[in-house]
Amino acid sequence: MCPAMTSLPDDTTLRTEGLDARGSGRVLVIGCGAIAREILAIRDRNGWSHLDLTCLPAILHNHPERITDAVRTAVTAHRADYETIFVAYADCGTGGQLEAACAEIGVEMIAGPHCYSFFEGNEVFAARDEITAFYLTDFLVRQFDAFVWKPLGLDRHPDLRDMYFAHYDRLVYQAQTDDPALTDKAKRCAERLGLPFERRMTGYGDLQDTLARWAQR
Repeated sequence: MCPAMTSLPDDTTLRTEGLDARGSGRVLVIGCGAIAREILAIRDRNGWSHLDLTCLPAILHNHPERITDAVRTAVTAHRADYETIFVAYADCGTGGQLEAACAEIGVEMIAGPHCYSFFEGNEVFAARDEITAFYLTDFLVRQFDAFVWKPLGLDRHPDLRDMYFAHYDRLVYQAQTDDPALTDKAKRCAERLGLPFERRMTGYGDLQDTLARWAQR
């Protein structure tokens, strides 16, 4: 039986350690810790008990050069235990390297340049052509300090804010869930960055459709 949502580690653990595969399914999804909650929510809502999830540390979001090798290692480690493996990463800043690696080792990955695109829907996101929007998801709102504020040194040098964000004209919060507390926190993130705020209720976007297709394999 697949683990219930209540057994999901906290965001700090997902950020630094990821999520080990638990269960006895025949299909494994290897994903980013930043979308673990979303994948498990979709899986559990649909009763896909044959689908297991393991996640790499979400902090790889800030180190895309490490993602491809980490995915390769995870596929190798789990291949003997599952009939089918899928990769719940988009390109995510790997410059096509992850796509090439997945093709080489024979696993399918989710389409799109990054999670902001597939949460909104890749076609819709591409049509917007927004190069001056700074995006946050539910996870990144909760982990704003760990993924944005501290890595950019803004906790020590807040005067750098204008240099980093001068070319952005708004912060777009892509909401996967309708949570007023998260929306309030996202607004505060925009205020800290000195950006106008926009909220879009995206839900799970293409991630949901992709998992549905994978679950049928």
